[in-house]
Amino acid sequence: MPGHTDNEIVIAAPVGLVWEITNDLENWPQLFSEYAAVEVLEREGELTTFRLTMHPDENGTVWSWVSERETDRHGLAVRARRVEPGPFEFMDIRWEYTELPDGTRMRWIQDFAMKPTAPVDDAAMTNHINRNSRTQLELIRAKVEKRTGRA
Repeated sequence: MPGHTDNEIVIAAPVGLVWEITNDLENWPQLFSEYAAVEVLEREGELTTFRLTMHPDENGTVWSWVSERETDRHGLAVRARRVEPGPFEFMDIRWEYTELPDGTRMRWIQDFAMKPTAPVDDAAMTNHINRNSRTQLELIRAKVEKRTGRA
């Protein structure tokens, strides 16, 4: 059974600001604690192909991959997928933004499957993504709310 995660957070900031900050790919190394670099490879309309490089893991391994990301500003949604899946059979991600009276709900939904040769199975990766998503969402909330003066 493939892996599936669904994590969300409410950010005390207008949806337009949350959208702008979280979809500024070149700024992701300052927004996320896990990314060391982002290299935009191609932009065509709302579709961006880019390389993400992580900081070294506990074993000193630097993970890097190419993804595609298509934004839908009107629909307040983003679809992304890994083009170079690495240890994944596939990795599909959906970001959803919902305007609320007191801010913005940002939701990340990830569907994936690990290759049989991957160092972890689907269940272990699900646990890892859930833990890490909560950490990253909290960091993003703090950084966005700081920009609004609400933190």
